[in-house]
Amino acid sequence: MTSDRGNQPLHCLVTGATGYIGGRLVPELLAAGHRVRCLARTPEKLRDYPWAGEVEIVRGDVTDADSLEPALRGIDVAYYLVHALTSGEGFEETDRRAATVFGEQARAAHVGRIVYLGGLTPSDVPEHELSPHLRSRAEVGRILLDSGVPTAALRAAVIIGSGSASFEMLRYLTERLPVMVTPSWVSTRIQPVAVRDVLRCLVGSARLPGEVSRTFDIGGPDIVTYRDMMQRYAEIAALPHRLILPVPMLTPRLSSHWIGLVTPVPRAIARPLAESLRYEVVCREHDIARYVPEGPGQPFGLDKALELALQRVREARVTTRWSSASIPGVPSDPLPTDPDWAGGSLYTDVRGREVEASAEALWRVVEGIGGDHGWYSFPLAWAVRGWLDRLVGGVGLRRGRRDTDRLRVGDSLDFWRVEEIEPGRLLRLRAEMRLPGLAWLEMHVEPDGRGRARYRQRALFHPRGLLGHAYWWSVWPFHSVVFGGMARNIARTAEGAASPERASAPVSP
Repeated sequence: MTSDRGNQPLHCLVTGATGYIGGRLVPELLAAGHRVRCLARTPEKLRDYPWAGEVEIVRGDVTDADSLEPALRGIDVAYYLVHALTSGEGFEETDRRAATVFGEQARAAHVGRIVYLGGLTPSDVPEHELSPHLRSRAEVGRILLDSGVPTAALRAAVIIGSGSASFEMLRYLTERLPVMVTPSWVSTRIQPVAVRDVLRCLVGSARLPGEVSRTFDIGGPDIVTYRDMMQRYAEIAALPHRLILPVPMLTPRLSSHWIGLVTPVPRAIARPLAESLRYEVVCREHDIARYVPEGPGQPFGLDKALELALQRVREARVTTRWSSASIPGVPSDPLPTDPDWAGGSLYTDVRGREVEASAEALWRVVEGIGGDHGWYSFPLAWAVRGWLDRLVGGVGLRRGRRDTDRLRVGDSLDFWRVEEIEPGRLLRLRAEMRLPGLAWLEMHVEPDGRGRARYRQRALFHPRGLLGHAYWWSVWPFHSVVFGGMARNIARTAEGAASPERASAPVSP
């Protein structure tokens, strides 16, 4: 099987479809006329994507050879878009093992081509001296190239697109800090690339000639410093000129804390990003243009890429975000559904309200919770909890929402993630803040048959060890304020929306 079959549709496997790039690549492949199969450890996370009904979704893991065998069967082009974006112990070995297993299974399945998106590395730094993140990305590319399957290993530096971790970091640093003391890496040269050009190259790589198996550097036409990027973002966003003062003593570790405090990007992701920015990463070739056509104005310049990304943010048309993928180290256990669950203690806090509004009006409030709308109770308590979470390396509250009004399974929502949503009826959130246990928050909406609605709210906590039990009882006295106030104010907000004369009434915590 080869990947250069003229204009015939190809059968493509996309790994990492729940991630930032994978979630955008799938519709591009469909638009190009290809058939798409998605591999996901949790297929339910793809259920609410607008293209879910047009693809085949299979359960599997890139480290599990048994699950890869059926996933790769009949595939022409396999996209490898998974990696451990963290500096946690053992992630390099995990990436190494995953790439090895994937390459072996792709070869056994006679896959025509592997397409991999990795990181651009500096030309003058030996691989063993690179940051762990860049070193691992380079090693994964080499493993796939050595797999015996023709491979296109695309290498990109900073990717500029609405919702990308790099763009969010740039945006928040520039918008929130008119004067900033920065690490010395703000003066390092980099070659950013628009996410649209990344997707164009990924799609185009599916039809590379079978004999082509190599790396390709991909980047935009501009070579700039991070300082330049911040000033150009400020200009495009109509912000005053920023005063940037680089200091040499800010290490990547300190930089990641600084980024984590100012931006929504948590320390676990900020550190590898900051470490990568220490190196000059400039394309050494642009050979991809020989194989993948470039339209007018392509590749996009930095200003255009920033303008497009900012426009999508302002129009709330961000289709995927860096937080689409699960954050390393956060809990992922499903909610225990057995009322007499045998897994140990399960603490609950249940609240209910009769609401003088329709079920539709109440659901709009429930689905709009979080982000700019807040959590409808004791804002200071939520803010403090978010700051405490970030201080211990958690995600905090500032991830916000992908969409201001609509949610889908897998969306991040401040320090929660949407685990289940039944439109008009149920929203279940799983906590991703640092906790000595597992926690969920459920919100139910039911019509009462008389034009009104019932609201039911349930918080659940499964403690881990003695510390988990101590945590629950230490916060229990605040539940009536936090959870009771939430139920009361969600109901009042729905009633206010249904009765304009009450909409201006103050809401007390």
